[in-house]
Amino acid sequence: MSKSINIVTSTAVPLDIENVDTDQIIPARFLKATSREGFGKNLFRDWRYLNDDEQQPRREFVLNDPTYKGKILVAAKNFGCGSSREHAAWAIKDAGFDVVVSSFFADIFKNNALNNFLLPVQVSEDFLQKIFAAIEKDPAVELKVSIEDQTITISSTGEQSGFDINNYKKTCLLNGYDDIDYLLSIRNEIETFEATFTR
Repeated sequence: MSKSINIVTSTAVPLDIENVDTDQIIPARFLKATSREGFGKNLFRDWRYLNDDEQQPRREFVLNDPTYKGKILVAAKNFGCGSSREHAAWAIKDAGFDVVVSSFFADIFKNNALNNFLLPVQVSEDFLQKIFAAIEKDPAVELKVSIEDQTITISSTGEQSGFDINNYKKTCLLNGYDDIDYLLSIRNEIETFEATFTR
């Protein structure tokens, strides 16, 4: 299964809550596993369920609202703050999201996301509010995210914003490379360099 991401066109789930930290994304008591699978069911666990009972979902929480679905999570500013746990990115990716949109990301979360093929799209606060307004008006509205073009577009209005991404991480996402895959992809260049400077 390819891990590469280029264009993601999808409806979105709006999480209009500021300062969402990594303990809210995936509570510490669920960090016992070391593989990346299975964390999605505990994404926002304390907000999704009453106590620890999966049989009692909080109806008011957006992930429990069947109105909203998709591969794009739209969050308010300062998403992913708090501890550096990589499990936060694992949980979001395992829950089926390929993109998270916000007006600001904590740096460590942003790097963890990119390392796990989860694209953090940082836009202006003004454009973020336009996205929230579009989803509120029509939950079926689609967002189109292009890594190649580094743009995000609201399909209903055609409004578009650019976003920044590190060139190295962009190459990795487009090709489905982790760090080792990338090194293997430039093996010939490395060998040529070594041959040139070890004579």
